[in-house]
Formats: sequence, structure tokens, C-alpha cells
Amino acid sequence: MIILGISIGLGVYGYEKVSVKLQIKSANNISLYDSQGNVFFQGNGTSKWAKLEDISDYVIKATLATEDKNFYKHFGFDIPRIIKAGYTNILAGKTKEGASTISQQYVKNLFLDFDKTWERKWNELWLTLNVELHYTKDEILEGYLNTINYGHGMYGIDNAASYYFNKSAKDLTLAEAALLVGIPKSPTNYSPIVNFDLAKKRQNLVLTNLVKNKYITEEEKDKALNEELVIIGKRATIDSDTLLYFQDAVLNELKTIKSIPSSFLDTGGLKIYTTLDMKAQMSLEKAILENLNDKGELQSAGIMINPQNGSIIALVGGSNYAKSQYNRAIYSKRQVGSTMKPFLYYAALENGFTASTSFTSEETTFVFSNQQTYSPQNANQIYGNKKISLAAAIAYSENVYAVKTHMFLGEDTLIKIAKRLGISEDLPAIPSLPLGTTEIGIIEMASAYSTFANLGYKTTPHLIEKVEDVDGNILFEFQETKELVLNPSLAFILNELLTTTYDASFIDYNYPTIINLAGRFSRKYAVKSGTTATDGWTIGYNPDVVTAVWIGFDDNREIDSSMYSTSKNIWADSMEYYLKDVEEHWFEIPSNVVGVLVDPISGELATSKTQKKKIMYYLKGTEPSKKETNIDPQLDN
Repeated sequence: MIILGISIGLGVYGYEKVSVKLQIKSANNISLYDSQGNVFFQGNGTSKWAKLEDISDYVIKATLATEDKNFYKHFGFDIPRIIKAGYTNILAGKTKEGASTISQQYVKNLFLDFDKTWERKWNELWLTLNVELHYTKDEILEGYLNTINYGHGMYGIDNAASYYFNKSAKDLTLAEAALLVGIPKSPTNYSPIVNFDLAKKRQNLVLTNLVKNKYITEEEKDKALNEELVIIGKRATIDSDTLLYFQDAVLNELKTIKSIPSSFLDTGGLKIYTTLDMKAQMSLEKAILENLNDKGELQSAGIMINPQNGSIIALVGGSNYAKSQYNRAIYSKRQVGSTMKPFLYYAALENGFTASTSFTSEETTFVFSNQQTYSPQNANQIYGNKKISLAAAIAYSENVYAVKTHMFLGEDTLIKIAKRLGISEDLPAIPSLPLGTTEIGIIEMASAYSTFANLGYKTTPHLIEKVEDVDGNILFEFQETKELVLNPSLAFILNELLTTTYDASFIDYNYPTIINLAGRFSRKYAVKSGTTATDGWTIGYNPDVVTAVWIGFDDNREIDSSMYSTSKNIWADSMEYYLKDVEEHWFEIPSNVVGVLVDPISGELATSKTQKKKIMYYLKGTEPSKKETNIDPQLDN
């Protein structure tokens, strides 16, 4: 058995010795570029590579004492530690103690995922042996310290030292080094920005390990524990609180690209060219942070899309990445409220409605064949008790008008148009559907609105334009496609109708839903807001950009009425910040569309006696005459 063991060991040694040497300095090296070609993130193989002699001795000793005290004695696997950990875990009946060495952790960080499978364990064994046989211990330790995750997107000790303490790795004090070394075990929990008390407890453990291994004395430990730490928490280049949400979304999209090898062993690193527009990102971030400044736990997410090609130019998944890495922009689905109504009203335009089509604004109870009833309510129970136009219904976000339209068209009509616009959720054929009772993700909603902003052409929302390996070979390139799914002329008419939400000519028995923002607009926008008990939305656009904003609480608690305006303010500020100094654009009037002067509330043709007049748009031949335009008197009864 001894001879067999030696033979196997020599065979493995010989095989790994002659096998291809893994390139650890380039493996799993990801560089992200914005739309201008500027790097905004580098992970695992960052350009700020610190040589071992340029790293504080405190960091090195604390890492060894905490992660792998026998690092310089073993061949990649600490057998006594593995046996001890196994015995401890068997007694405890659960995994209580780990035994991974620095070499194993380094290999996992570079080449492997963290799935607990036998295949992954087997690969880990061979890769660890390869690294141990081809590199010195100092090279392995140096690589580990330059690639480990220290939280908040900071990979590598020099990046972490700069981010947390605004200094280089070689200048870290004992207290600072111990705090940083404690973070990688759980970057989310042990970040001093997220939980300073927990980070200090972890620092204490690291310092205790240093004492046990006789690197420092008890007196030095106590002095380090009592040292006042000033946490900076800023990047040396781009100081953004939300950019990491965009970064996470990119890496999430990367996983869906089948042409990218599942193992980075084949590529030696990646260059990812993204759709990020830094001006847009900073505009959206600034608007969110300013408007959530005094709102406690209220959260927000938002994206900005170029409607012409589907590029997501800005993405914010929460108000503070340091406190919550949950990316609401890509993972969260919430009730969309009245932002669902433009889908309904486009469908209505396709089915013969015009801007002047009227229903009566009044309390209404719908009675169905099974004797069930449904009584939708307008916001604040405000009714005109008179016939109002489609344009006025959009301006006031009338619920009764929306349900009447929905029932007239048939409950499957809205579902079909939503699917055509790219909404993938399973939408129920129920009377309340146009009021936004279904939960939908923010990217799908913004992309659907982009089809309106692109005059009927649907594009694919995306964050990645191109992926290259380190040698410049193209592994993936986004192929832009446009599909005409709406009538461009009707899309133009809808875009005009969505300007009524802040138009003073609609002030009557009610006020347009975002009339209070009108004075802040430097240009014309199509925009719709929506609220439920737990969610607030605002989505709007012009030909240049579509912006969608959501606000709410993660635990789905109800939002206070005083918070309803928050999403509107964020939307307005982000649009105005981004489009400042940009030439104003609006949609050209199609040749088969005509503008007619009408009474905006009733939708009837304006006369000399009409007090309020507004130009509204119609397909030629459908413009109003002196005859009333109520589409179905029976439905009002």
C-alpha cells in the first residue's frame, strides 16, 4: 500500500509538473468598459497589483494566522487540518469548521465556482497541485492578496486599503490590516461600512490569531483594538454609490451569454464593453440620493435606456450598495400601478378609439354573468360626473375610464398588447389588470415604453455590447435587431397623449397627475406615473432616453401618501440632469396624422365659445366632428 501510494503520488506529481502552467495573473481577470471605452471596474487581476514586499507585514502575518498558518509548510493541502475539521464537523453534525488553504482559496477565486459538488472538488485538487508545482509560495500568497474580495467591489489588498483608508497597502497599521483581513470571510457582513460592530468583532478574532501564532503581543493587540479607525469608503477614481449595481447587472448578463466559456481557463480573462453612459449613471444616482435623503428605509431603483437600440445606459438597484447589495433593478418585481394604462390605451387606439373617445367619469359597478361585481375607485374618489375624453382620462389617470375601456375591448386585448411589447409575466384576464395589480420588473417596463419612444420598433434591452479575451479576440458581440410591433402613427398619437399628465389645459374637476412638475421641465416629455399601496412608479421619455423609476419598501409595507411624489421627483431630476445642454428633440408628425383644435376635457371639436382649447392628434379621417364621440353609451349605463 505504501509503494502504491508513493507510485500514485509520483505519478500525479509528474503529470502536473509537465502539464500546462496556469496563468494565475490573468485568469478570471475582468475589465469593464463604459460606452466611451473607459475602464470603470477591474476584478481579479487588477492593474493595482501590489508586490509582496509592498504589502504591509501586518497584512501578510494576519492573513497567514487567520487563513492558513501552515501555508509555507504544506503542498497545497493541510492534511492535519483537514482531519481535525472533519472530526469536528462529524461531532457537530454540521459543517462548523473549514480546512481550505490559501492555495485552494486562490484556485477557487480564479477558476471555479462555489458549488459544493464532487466535480468541483476534483477540479480544485488538480488545479491546486498545478499552482503549487509551478509557482513559489510567495507568488501564490502575492496573487491571493491581490485578488481576494474585500467587499464593495474591491478586489485586492491595495484597492481595499485605498477604498477604506485612503492609503497604500504597505502603509496599513496593525489595526487597519486586521480589520481588512477579517472582511473576505463574508464581505457583506464584515464590511465596516455595513456593520462596524461586527467588523470589530472579526478584527478582534484576527488579532487573537496573531497573538496565538506569536506574531504580536497581547499589548499590541489591545493597542490595535483601541485604535480609532477612520473609514473613508471612497474609490480613488470614480466616486459612485450605485455604480456597483450596474457592474453586478453586467456580470449577471454575462452568465446568460452562451458563447462565453463557463471556465475562464480557456480565455485568460475578459474585456467587457458595456452600454454604460457615465453621465446618465451619475444623473440617475444624484436624483435618487437627493430625493431619498430623509426617507428612512424607503428604497428606489431606476434605469435609463436609449430607445433607439435598447442600450441600458444607467442602472441603479438601490439607494446604497454599501448597505444592501440586492439589485432591485434586475431581480425585483413590483405592482406597476397605472403605468400599465398606456399599454391599454395603445390597444384602444388600434381598436378605433381616438383622443376624443369619451366615457362618463362616475362611480361605476360592473356586474358579471356570475353575479359578481367590481367597483373600481378613482384616486381620492374624484369623479367628473360627465363625459370625458381619452386624453383627459390619461391626464387624471382615471381608473373607472380605464376599466370601462378594458371591458369594452375584452380582457385579453391588454394581455396581447403587453406580450407584444415584451412583458413576459403571466398576466391574468381580470377587470383590475389595467390598474397595475400584476408585479413586473423595471427593465421589462422600461423596455416596453421604449417601443413607444421608438415609434413602434421593439429592441432588446442589454448592458453588454462586446466581450473580448485578453488578446482582443471577440467572444461575443451584441447584434442589434429592431422589430416593428406597433403602428408608428398610433405610437406618435399615444406619445402626445402622455404629455397631458402635466398639461395645465386639463385642469378642471381634477388636476393632471404630475402638473406640479411642469415648471421644472426644460422640454417636452411623454410620462406616466402609477401608485399602489406599496409601490410608486414613474416612467417617461423623449426620443433620446427612456427613464423608469420605482420606489417602495423591500418588505412590501405600505408607503405613506407623502412619499407618492418621490418617484416623480427622481424621474424629473434624472431626466433634466442628463439632458442638460442637449438639444431638444420630439417626434415628427406622421403624414397620415392631423392636429385638430378641441375641447381637451370633452374631446369635442372646439368652437368660438369653447373656453379651453388644445391641439390633439388623430389619424386622418378619425378627427372629431360636431357629433358626440362617446363610443358605447350602454357601457356608461
